[in-house]
Order: sequence, then C-alpha cells, then structure tokens
Amino acid sequence: MSQEDLVLVIKKAARDLFRKYGYNKTSVNELAKQANISKVTFYKYFSSKETILHEVLLDYIRENVQDILSSGVREKDLPTFLANTILRVSRVTYTVCNEFVGWEFIRESTNAQEYLKTLSDDLEFLLLSSFIQNEAIGNTIVEEKLTFLIKTSKNIVFSFAFTAVTDADVKKNFISFQKEILPYLVQATIA
Repeated sequence: MSQEDLVLVIKKAARDLFRKYGYNKTSVNELAKQANISKVTFYKYFSSKETILHEVLLDYIRENVQDILSSGVREKDLPTFLANTILRVSRVTYTVCNEFVGWEFIRESTNAQEYLKTLSDDLEFLLLSSFIQNEAIGNTIVEEKLTFLIKTSKNIVFSFAFTAVTDADVKKNFISFQKEILPYLVQATIA
C-alpha cells in the first residue's frame, strides 16, 4: 500500500470514529485499530489526534463547499446564490462541530476553544478562496466584501451554536439567520 493510500485509510477510520463517537471519546489506539495499523504508524503520519481531526474536518468541509458551489451555479440571481451558499456552508460547519467533535467537548474544553479558533480561521480562508475562484462570485464581488460576508456569517453561526441548548434551538436560530439576518448581509455584500 502506498503512503497516500495509507493516509487515506487512516483518515477514513478517523472520520468514521469521530462521527460515531466524537473527538473526545475516540482514542489514538482506536484510530490505529480501525485503520489496521500500529500506533507508531499512526504517529508517523499524524503528530496528534487533533492533527488528524483538523485534516479530516477540512477535507469534509472542502468537499462539501465544492459541491455546494458547483450545485449553486444554477441559481437565478447572485443574491439568491450567495444567500443559499452561505446557508448551506453554515449548516456544513455546524454539522462538523456537532457530529465530529461534539458540543459538550467544545463548550467545556480550553483546548477545544483554541482548536475551534484555528478551524474557524482555516474555514474562513477556505471559503474565501473558494468564493474568489468561483466565476459567479469572484468576478462580481470584491474580496473585502466577501470577507465581510464570510466572517460575519461564520461568527453568527458559531455564536448561536455555542448558546443553543437543543437541536430545536439550533433549528430556530438557523431559520432566524436565514430570514432575518442573511438577506441584509448579502445586500451589504453586493451593494
């Protein structure tokens, strides 16, 4: 098996286990066992459990952002395209935190807070570069306005995700964001 294939096997094992049990309840021993490798081999390719989590999450987000951007090309106008794209990406971001990491761990751990800041910054960079490369967006809206839209949306989604107690609260917050906040953010971005 090539090194690239082995890394993919390890990432798939991590993705499956993080999604099933969450970051906090998954050990490096379990990751190695699931990937059918030794713990030493795991550390040869990833310096820590946090490192593989980060790579798995960015891979997942990158795949979804590309799917979202390519499927949204059919939207009839730029404001609708932007609003729908931001909303879909926000849901992907929430899913990542909810299903892979786990909100209990995020809310209770100082290390998770630092990690989430890094993930948030990387997500922002990924979105901005993806949006700039997208013809419908990149040729129409200046980078500073895209940065405003992405940063503001990301901060709002993370803030309500941190304060929501139940999934019903999250759903209400997403609906509120979609109907009451996002249209104004998009309008400010394309103005």
